[in-house]
Amino acid sequence: MSFFKKLKEKIAQKTDAVTEKFKEGLSKTRNSFAEKVNDLVARYRKVDEEFFEELEEILISADVGVTTVMDLIDMLKTEVKKRNIQDPKAVQAVISEKLVELFTNDDQTTAKLNIQPDGLTVILFVGVNGVGKTTTIGKLAHKLKNEGKTVLLAAGDTFRAGAIEQLEVWGERVGVDVIKHSEGSDPAAVIYDAIQAAKSRKVDILICDTAGRLQNKVNLMKELEKVKRVIEREVPGAPHEVLLVLDATTGQNAMSQAKQFGEATNVTGIVLTKLDGTAKGGIVLAIRHELKTPVKLVGLGEKMEDLEEFDPEQFVYGLFAEMIDKEEVES
Repeated sequence: MSFFKKLKEKIAQKTDAVTEKFKEGLSKTRNSFAEKVNDLVARYRKVDEEFFEELEEILISADVGVTTVMDLIDMLKTEVKKRNIQDPKAVQAVISEKLVELFTNDDQTTAKLNIQPDGLTVILFVGVNGVGKTTTIGKLAHKLKNEGKTVLLAAGDTFRAGAIEQLEVWGERVGVDVIKHSEGSDPAAVIYDAIQAAKSRKVDILICDTAGRLQNKVNLMKELEKVKRVIEREVPGAPHEVLLVLDATTGQNAMSQAKQFGEATNVTGIVLTKLDGTAKGGIVLAIRHELKTPVKLVGLGEKMEDLEEFDPEQFVYGLFAEMIDKEEVES
């Protein structure tokens, strides 16, 4: 059985609505990436060094990242030689197979949100301004509430004008309370009060917003460390997640942010927003492969429901949907 067929069978066992979201959300990347791969395959009669060089350029243009591309090309060359593949069309399935392998070669339990079965779960959000951090918090609160969890929000971004109000708007839309202080107050004090409120109300999950820290602002990074100390003191073992929000449309700049935030705080997972707004969705692969940090959530649209847990198989299907569906029809 071909890899595409196996992948289609696995996808068939998953929720249709989620699969459709990945397919729609990755349409810009797919249209750009898949068209170039199809054109490459059509122009070559055999798989040779020139073929791989062009494929390398296509992957780099999709923002997969140079290091990841080199590793992926090496894997492809080894597999093509091992299977004695001569037909360029056969390489398409091998590409998707190796992409899934790159996503799943580590322990995939780390890709799931670390929600505590008992007691309070504290999730801390970090990231620069403009990446969709507050919106993502609102979407996650909506998602968790729909899963039967009680949720409380903490307005820890006391620096940016309008940040508290923006979180309150989301709280009203979702139907969850927001703990806040006045603008300019100590973020650690806000988080402390939010933890006490969460404990007294026996809330399942507390989601904490923080200021959109620029990597070069040392004082803001110190503020983040202070917030973390308060959380660790008040809830042993917390924060259970430190989620870094990155904007997929910024491509390699998102990689740079991820590296710098990773040095400043113990990031446990990435949330990649606006994946539907870019043709360079390969950044997901670069982050996963080069930083060894799991992509836990992806934004696939503007609606409240358009935040999904990252699924490598649905992601790869979203990239190659037309090819996979075409192969199934032809067979």
